[in-house]
Amino acid sequence: MSEELEKLRKAMLASDAVPDPAARAHALAAAMEGFDRNQERAAAARPIPDRPQGAGVAIGLRAMLNRLSSHAALAAGASAITLGLAFVLVGPGLNAPDLRRAPQPAPQVPVVDPAEAEKADPAEADDAQAPTSRPMMEPQSILPQALQDYSDPAMSRAPFPPGQAVMESSRMIAPAGDGTAPGFLPAPEQAETETYASADANPVKSVAEHPVSTFSIDVDTASYAIVRRFLAMGQLPPAQAVRIEEMVNYFPYDHAPPAPGGAPFRPTVTVTGTPWNPDTTLVHVAIQGRMPALEDRPPLNLVFLIDTSGSMQDADKLPLLKQSFRLLLNRLRPEDRVAIVTYAGSAGQVLQPTAADDRDTILAALDRLEAGGSTAGEAGLQQAYSVAEDMTEDGDVTRVILATDGDFNVGLSDPEALKDYIAGKRAGGTYLSVLGFGRGNLDDATMQALAQNGNGTAAYIDTATEARKVLSDQVAGALFPIADDVKVQVEFNPATVAEYRLIGYETRTLNREDFNDDRVDAGEIGAGHSVTALYEVTPVGSPARLIDPLRYEAPAPAAGAADEFGWLKLRYKDPGASASRLIELPIPSETSAAGPEVNFAIAIAGFGQLLTGARHLGDWGWDEAIALAQGARGDDPFNYRGEAVQLMRTARDLSR
Repeated sequence: MSEELEKLRKAMLASDAVPDPAARAHALAAAMEGFDRNQERAAAARPIPDRPQGAGVAIGLRAMLNRLSSHAALAAGASAITLGLAFVLVGPGLNAPDLRRAPQPAPQVPVVDPAEAEKADPAEADDAQAPTSRPMMEPQSILPQALQDYSDPAMSRAPFPPGQAVMESSRMIAPAGDGTAPGFLPAPEQAETETYASADANPVKSVAEHPVSTFSIDVDTASYAIVRRFLAMGQLPPAQAVRIEEMVNYFPYDHAPPAPGGAPFRPTVTVTGTPWNPDTTLVHVAIQGRMPALEDRPPLNLVFLIDTSGSMQDADKLPLLKQSFRLLLNRLRPEDRVAIVTYAGSAGQVLQPTAADDRDTILAALDRLEAGGSTAGEAGLQQAYSVAEDMTEDGDVTRVILATDGDFNVGLSDPEALKDYIAGKRAGGTYLSVLGFGRGNLDDATMQALAQNGNGTAAYIDTATEARKVLSDQVAGALFPIADDVKVQVEFNPATVAEYRLIGYETRTLNREDFNDDRVDAGEIGAGHSVTALYEVTPVGSPARLIDPLRYEAPAPAAGAADEFGWLKLRYKDPGASASRLIELPIPSETSAAGPEVNFAIAIAGFGQLLTGARHLGDWGWDEAIALAQGARGDDPFNYRGEAVQLMRTARDLSR
């Protein structure tokens, strides 16, 4: 036996805990169960060229270690761990499986009777597992990392306030009375392979040098749900997963609706004080979309494009997806139609266009879906668009809803290639929305590229409650567009504003000239949607100014209106139109008290900045953000805002 394994064995056997035969048997069974399950996942993994070889073995090892959730259980299961380590290091796992090739059968783990395991010498078990035809792997390549992961508090327990539950996939882990979770949290290595669409935070800009700010609106909500998932697991989210505009726009707001017969949405501007800096001012821009009456909505054609690849078998993926689409069917009308296309090793149509009131046929097709194979994302998209085009008639709204864990690793796997492909298809009038499910290999960057270029939206569904919000409570806004290619441009007045920064929208910024170019794609607004954007501005003469004026900078022009901070312009297209329309209004320089709708949006913007470690907040911290959000909850019938306050409290505790 290697020196490292011998040290591990002695350390575990040196515990002063008295081994209990029942505990030993339970620990052994749990270790074997975890190992078998993770070996099966490794065998079914989709081909990912850059996935490290041996990932399945390491996950299996970690699962066994995580099963031993107490020091006493660790001592009781010493023989089981040593046996498992011996198998990993010198058994079939010697040469780590190449996950880029076809899945290999899971190695057979010998069944050990707990009574015999108690008598057996772990060293003899180790030697018995060693093959004679291959040299032994040096254990230092995997053992030290396993021990480091086991001893890392982030890989095991995390404190939670008493009574607060932790979501693990579709299971709720109830905390103990002392506020500590009795079981281990989900293994963080599953999140390490996730990629996010992100960019550096918007900088402070000098109005003298950059007087114009231009961006595309964003009504996606995926980032907020991803942040919530991390916090529910007792972890702060990675900064790149936080897109502040998606957090702010996750919530419905009660802004003034548009006048009848006018534009499909109404912009409202509020100028108020900045809670984290008394020497700056916040400009809150709200856009409220019209909610058409149900009888005025056109027929809807939906093509469910469902990822049925091997990684979708987890409870929070394909099973939750089926449950989510059941909720959506409840909100469709008899004149709406549904088709289903799946993709895994190859794409296929499993449901022809079917009237939405034929629920039995649609649900039977959903229930037959099973996960397996690799991910032919390109072929699935092509077939889904083909089906959608055949379904479309004059006046219909046609939308492909892609449901996936986000990993397109066969075909057009590059976000830029996907962007070009989708951009070539959106001209036909078919919208594309993307629903992300599960965790572990979520490719948020690809999901964003698809949705942003498919005239659609992106959402992340991690629970049945979120599925209800996205696909039932807010189905009209998610599926029925009222304005396409909506762009925002603000020209700041150098006579009144010295500096500004746009909070969020880093992945949605546009060039100044893009605003008037109707060929440039931008975001859509759905029925009843609200969109919020926030600027922090530094008035002329404020001590908060960060950028020194240029020596040869021309003085502020007297022509600038003294009572204006700037001029707001919005461009949009009616659905299906090729030419845009323009809306303009001034941004006043006079501040006013903000109501609950504005204050809550500001609190969530502060929440996002605290998560990303933004440097513009000064001494303003979690307690101030929580108090602002709590005081602005207002009418909260679905407790969305109340949940946000609890998440902020969790983030505060994790940040200490």
